Amino acid sequence: KKISDILEKSTPKPGVPADLQNLLSQYFSENRSVIEKEELKLSDSCFLPANDLTHSFSSYLKEICPKWAKLRKNHKEKKSVVMLVICSSALRSLELIKSMTAFRGDCRVLKLFAKHIKIKEQMNMLEKGVFHIGVGTPGRVKALVEQDGLCLNSTKYMILDWNWRDQKLRRMMDIPEIKKETIDLLEMSIIKLCREGSVKLGLF
Repeated sequence: KKISDILEKSTPKPGVPADLQNLLSQYFSENRSVIEKEELKLSDSCFLPANDLTHSFSSYLKEICPKWAKLRKNHKEKKSVVMLVICSSALRSLELIKSMTAFRGDCRVLKLFAKHIKIKEQMNMLEKGVFHIGVGTPGRVKALVEQDGLCLNSTKYMILDWNWRDQKLRRMMDIPEIKKETIDLLEMSIIKLCREGSVKLGLF
């Protein structure tokens, strides 16, 4: 069955927290102990309202983060961002950065993907300046966290570009390597931060 066949017959349903919760429990079901699985569970309280497909990216961000101006002003930490946006490609990252103009005001946005940008450059920029939003692919974000280039202590929001489809009609979680890297990133640190209440997840 092709994705296009399924889409022709049904209206696209916006992603909801249960979609990610089920995806994680399926992914972890085979090779994790009962205790580990419990620790990798995300309760509904970890999630922001999901996009109901009526929003532009800026209007969605304004809805879930009404106090952005204040958060932005108070953020002084280097090597960190207040908001992380995860999507499937460099091209899509650039689109999302453009489409958040109305929301972001004069805050600094950092591109966190691998295409044409060396990881060292990103690490240098994070070390030298204060950035508010990071937009990129899960593989590069994960590598930056692993190499201590990006610290998630100041991160309050992680937005997954959940509903968007590429030319082949695939959502980010339909692409095996993106799905794996996103789940690895979640498992590495984000789930723990969500469970502690410091990070909230949004599905756009």
